[in-house]
Amino acid sequence: MGRSGTGKGGWEDGRVTAAEFEVPEAALAGLGTRPFGIYVHVPFCATRCGYCDFNTYTAGELGSSSSPASWLSGLRRELTAAADRFGAPEVATVFVGGGTPSLLGGDGLAAVLDAVRERFRLAAAAEVTTESNPESTSPEFFDRIRAAGYTRVSLGMQSAARHVLAVLDRTHTPGRAAAAALEARAAGFDHVNLDVIYGTPGERDEDLDLTLDAVLGAGVDHVSAYALIVEDGTALARRIRRGELPAPDDDVLAARYERIDNRLAAAGLDWYEVSNWAAASDPAAQCRHNLGYWDGGDWLGAGPGAHSHVGGVRWWNVKHPARYAAATENGLPAADFEILTAEQRYTETVMLGVRLRTGLPLSKLDAAGRAAADTVVADGLARISAGRLILTDRGRLLADGVVRTLLG
Repeated sequence: MGRSGTGKGGWEDGRVTAAEFEVPEAALAGLGTRPFGIYVHVPFCATRCGYCDFNTYTAGELGSSSSPASWLSGLRRELTAAADRFGAPEVATVFVGGGTPSLLGGDGLAAVLDAVRERFRLAAAAEVTTESNPESTSPEFFDRIRAAGYTRVSLGMQSAARHVLAVLDRTHTPGRAAAAALEARAAGFDHVNLDVIYGTPGERDEDLDLTLDAVLGAGVDHVSAYALIVEDGTALARRIRRGELPAPDDDVLAARYERIDNRLAAAGLDWYEVSNWAAASDPAAQCRHNLGYWDGGDWLGAGPGAHSHVGGVRWWNVKHPARYAAATENGLPAADFEILTAEQRYTETVMLGVRLRTGLPLSKLDAAGRAAADTVVADGLARISAGRLILTDRGRLLADGVVRTLLG
């Protein structure tokens, strides 16, 4: 359509439904001048974890309505429609997430990357990541995806303590994640991430230490560590509401975060985003795909329920895999979209930028934000260096509060 507009659900010269959605020319104008990545959402899981509220489905939930084959056909159609509309810009990063992408197997993940390559130009040094569940990996799996062109693996570890995994409804054995990381390294992956969740009800300090011992013993160059968030509608939320489990304690979460940071820093892994650490000796260890999100880049989110952002326009796909595959028959399978206002873009710039070790440029703050920055510094939550507002160690613990202060 190529019409410019403002607000959610319509362009300024007329209403547009999601079924009629096309990314407007005004949003595409700067495509290629900012980092551009592709996220592919694989919606399949063997079981549903009690804490998870992602757009995922087990085989029993889907029945015969969808399959990896029908999903891949839909993905190919969506990628074709996006490439036609975008002019196939060079892709700096690809991230295959879920769900459980490793359930597709090595050949399935190779087919996903081939589908991207056939429609978009991957940069010569493109970062290509896949998430994987440790239990659905093997040395042969890692060999296959490495040969297919994947450069980075992210493994869901969560914990090395059996009883903590049980509370989270994770099905892998405690030592499998670290073993899988070693297998990935042996297959030639220089960049391997382990995901950790801390603050699970019943987790003790010694359980976290056991997890960190396993992480460091695996020799990975990246760690993501997230405080447990109890999402409404999940099995874990229902158990806490019934009093079967205690809710996470903020003081305990803060102490655990400091414990994680101290251990990782001592091992040469420095924080570069509040919840992410990478090898200080290798800048390439940082996840470039996620940095694209945090730095305000553009990305295509392909797959059921995936979100995209290009030039201040955001849209999100139909969520159910069967309906998604059907929607791709008619172009981009958008369920809805919005054009970010100047206020929304400012909010996101502050909210994301302040979480980075490189800090938030003061030039991106308005007058009220700069005055608030002085307050944050006076409170010992941040410092100013080279024109950037950078969180202190205490500020990292209170990052959400810092954002609220800056936004007034």
